Amino acid sequence: MRLLDSLFRSEEVERIFSNGACLQAMLDFEAALARSEARAGVIPSSAAGAITAKCKSELFDAAALAGGAKLAGNIAIPLVKALTSLVAQSDKEASRYVHWGATSQDAIDTGTVLQLREALALVARDFDRLASALAELATKHRSTVVVGRTWMQQALPTTFGCIVAGWLDAMNRHRARLRETRDRIAVLQFGGAVGTLAALGSQGQEVAKFLAEELRLSLPAAPWHSHRDRIAEVATTLGLAAGTLGKIARDIALHTQTEIAEVFEPAGEGRGGSSTMPHKRNPVMCAAVLSAAARIPGLVSTMLTAMVQEEERGLGGWHAEWETLPEIVRLAAGAAHVMAETVPKLEIDAERMRQNLEVTQGLIYAEAVAVALSEKIGRSEAHQVLETACKQAQQQKKHLREVLAKVLAEDPQINALSRANLQDLFDPRQYLGAAEAFVDRVVAATKDERVASSERGAGAKP
Repeated sequence: MRLLDSLFRSEEVERIFSNGACLQAMLDFEAALARSEARAGVIPSSAAGAITAKCKSELFDAAALAGGAKLAGNIAIPLVKALTSLVAQSDKEASRYVHWGATSQDAIDTGTVLQLREALALVARDFDRLASALAELATKHRSTVVVGRTWMQQALPTTFGCIVAGWLDAMNRHRARLRETRDRIAVLQFGGAVGTLAALGSQGQEVAKFLAEELRLSLPAAPWHSHRDRIAEVATTLGLAAGTLGKIARDIALHTQTEIAEVFEPAGEGRGGSSTMPHKRNPVMCAAVLSAAARIPGLVSTMLTAMVQEEERGLGGWHAEWETLPEIVRLAAGAAHVMAETVPKLEIDAERMRQNLEVTQGLIYAEAVAVALSEKIGRSEAHQVLETACKQAQQQKKHLREVLAKVLAEDPQINALSRANLQDLFDPRQYLGAAEAFVDRVVAATKDERVASSERGAGAKP
């Protein structure tokens, strides 16, 4: 079913994991293998040309290959058989050298790496776009005062920019993780039957070197057929990022609640409507991201479980990766793309944020008053005074400032806290702590990460 792809997926990444793209990635391996073996003198140059000419996915019957995979246990076996037959039609001699010295897992794993290299570059691009949008939003609302909430209840004043900076700080860490993961996964898989390249004799390492150059991949110290940490790292890196994307989506969705109404997804014709309630403006983009955040952890668990593979070639664990990892990449890519598209267009109601500061009638300033009062009478006593005053304010449905003014006037021990001081303590801007400084630090770090990303991109292998 593809009906929901536009909601949950990134169109560009979806193309990378299509049937044709999957086959082409393996065929790219086979063509590069032939050229590398020709360079090393293992096979004739004419054979390499004949094989390369047939390594085009459109020449193959995907349905027939799928049927063959059912019998063979993987897609590479029927693909190599079909490629051999295709080459033989024009050059029977060259067909002898198709897949020479390689094993099925070499083609499948390297094909997967080629797909991941392309897909993760697109994911990284959306991470960068999202980070830029968050940095702009945090800077714009650096001093926009809003209620900070803990355990789903109003707690203390903060700034909306500081909230956004928290999202951004996490995304910067994911950008760095993804950059490192992309480097570690961009490696060749080439080992032959049991990872020794025995079929190529003394020329095995030379062919591997040429093959890595042809595909512009790093050459690992050894084949990694049953060592799946690189593959699992892709899953876990994206799993962590999906958690943060879900956190951002959850926060935005909470801020859109009718009773809060501080932040809204971008409006548009047909966006966020209800089939029965014309007044609704649902956070549909947040729902899509939260869906990915809910689905990915279980898939990551599968990838981690699949790492325990038998001896030189895995049975079942390797197979479990084939559909699981692409699904993780596709879901994470979709979530990142949706969020990167949504954040720049968020609607922020700063006036509503200001109004919500007064919902508790001053209770959110209790800590600020207690801190100031503790300098006069000690922390424990100050806390007790404020706790009593807060209960009284709630019971009498009065503003905490009004209750405290009376308490201060009646108690000579604490009346050193003047009315003027008390007024200042109920000004949210006087109790923001380092909120604005945190925004500045995170935005500055974002610029540094942007430089690191651009430098990596400039030297990256395409």
